[in-house]
Amino acid sequence: MAAIITENFRRHNAEQFFESFSEASASTYYLFIGKSSPFTSSTSGGDDVSPPVPQDDVVTEFYKWDSMLAAKLISSSDVSYVIPRRNWTNGTTYDMYEHDVSSSNTTSSGASNLYDGTFFFMTSEYRIYKVLDNNGGTAYSGSEPDFETTSPVKLGGYTLQYMYKLNTSQVQKFVTSDFIPVVTDSGVQTAAVDGSLDVVRVTAGSGYTDGTYYTPVDGDGSSGVIRIVVSGGAISAFNIDTGTRVEVAGSGYTFATLDLTDVYEEVGLTTATTLGAGTGGAVNVVISPKGGHGYDAVSELGGHYVMMNVKLEQAEGDDVTVANDFREVGIVKDPYNFGTTTIASASTRRQTYAVLFAASPSVDFDVDEKITQSTTGAVGRVVEWDSTNNILYFMQEQWANYGIDSNGNQIRFSGANTISGATSTAAATPSANASDTVTLAGGTTLTFTNGFANPELEPNSGKMIYIENRRPISRASDQTEDIKIVVEF
Repeated sequence: MAAIITENFRRHNAEQFFESFSEASASTYYLFIGKSSPFTSSTSGGDDVSPPVPQDDVVTEFYKWDSMLAAKLISSSDVSYVIPRRNWTNGTTYDMYEHDVSSSNTTSSGASNLYDGTFFFMTSEYRIYKVLDNNGGTAYSGSEPDFETTSPVKLGGYTLQYMYKLNTSQVQKFVTSDFIPVVTDSGVQTAAVDGSLDVVRVTAGSGYTDGTYYTPVDGDGSSGVIRIVVSGGAISAFNIDTGTRVEVAGSGYTFATLDLTDVYEEVGLTTATTLGAGTGGAVNVVISPKGGHGYDAVSELGGHYVMMNVKLEQAEGDDVTVANDFREVGIVKDPYNFGTTTIASASTRRQTYAVLFAASPSVDFDVDEKITQSTTGAVGRVVEWDSTNNILYFMQEQWANYGIDSNGNQIRFSGANTISGATSTAAATPSANASDTVTLAGGTTLTFTNGFANPELEPNSGKMIYIENRRPISRASDQTEDIKIVVEF
């Protein structure tokens, strides 16, 4: 049985994901960062130079929750359809839009699928153009396009359709070295005509009678007329100015053919003539996409990619540590607030555990050092030490000496029992107060119950839909991380 996954199916899936950020019953997505401790061969595998490849299995999600540091809500304004970036460069040969690209009709670049081709490009001023005709597969030769008219224009030997221009916000949020956002320009959309004809493909042939002829377009549309120019006995190449071209675009065509024995010397005549006794020539109509060129840029340019852009700006109100690095990035859908089944909605969430000490230790705790509580047997690792407020942020990963004791158990820190650092020799006792509220440097407050504060998201809730391991990224109090994730459907 022969079958394919169509471009429409890919677009459908991309559309469902994109719309899930903004529809009435919208899902909630958080970008998270994690893993302040190094990758090692004895724990997570790999190392900080060559991080391990994430596994798509059940247990990996549990590990990622244990190593999660913080999460930030992805809003609908942080999401865009994107397409591969194709820069305009003079002297470059681009593909042209064709309705029937396949293994038997490849593009100028050899692509057997339209959307793998290079039939559009972006200029230095962030205007995007679709190539309707590439002058027989030759290089673009001329000035950089800058027009924004809604009808096709010939420039550099090419016939181009203006599609849209990116604004400053779109450039800053969604333009990368590999991708650009794709949007539909309302003016271009309004001007588009469903089933109109714009381009024909010409096989010159020989032996025809020189002259200019007009032939109606057969098919399921109406009113289309093609002008055929014969010069030197050959049918002239497509040229919207002087050569063979679409004289009347018509509308409603999903298929179209020409009868070269049914031609006229003027549009509207009822008496036919002939091109003469030539052979080998052909004029084939290129069918426009549904709605016409520019009606739906996302669909027309292959927007089956969705980009999410999230910026971690400094400490994000104290929820995102700037005292340690991270090695994991991911997306979790519809997680719960800690201890509930209520889907989280706050803009940021701290995911480390925290302990408030009754008094300062004699020395500071070290970042990433092992901490223990001999009374309970609990084991963890330091994420951050806030010496101003006597708060220790930590996590307990599912590895021996990181969160698991010598018996293979994960035991939570609790009670007014001394917590000690393995390398710093710092030691301090958690507060014994039933409730303490501390105002942090960023102005937010953190409430402790009997000296401890839980993470703000319920571990292992929601669905983890994206996981990425990477080399360590250091954070700083004056630093912003601009994280862009592209999902291909």
